[in-house]
Amino acid sequence: MADFNAQSGTVIPSDGLVTLTHVIYALHSFSAITGLLGTAFIVTAFLSGWPSLIAVILNYVKRGDVRDTYLDSHFSWQIRTFWFALLWVLVAGLLTLTIIAIPIAWVIAVTMGIWVLYRIARGWIALAGRRRI
Repeated sequence: MADFNAQSGTVIPSDGLVTLTHVIYALHSFSAITGLLGTAFIVTAFLSGWPSLIAVILNYVKRGDVRDTYLDSHFSWQIRTFWFALLWVLVAGLLTLTIIAIPIAWVIAVTMGIWVLYRIARGWIALAGRRRI
């Protein structure tokens, strides 16, 4: 749960929720780095790796607990990162149906991988500073 700071007028999340948000970023990072170090694209490892799937489930399950705190922006950030990455992977997948568009699909997959890494890093840095994203 969260505490209310009457002086600043903000809701302060519990240390457990802050730690959980760090764990969720770590799970997303683990999946993305698996794609970076392995043969898969970063974005496909991010979307299909069990750590990211667990992280998104945790985002949805605990979203109500972080409502009205700065962690709410992190949960939304993480959820949007997952769903937008999925959308662009589907677009890239459709482009691979034609021989001509395969290079475009490859560029989309690589770009999305870099974008996913950027979003994880930017969000985690903001979380470390206890700021909204």
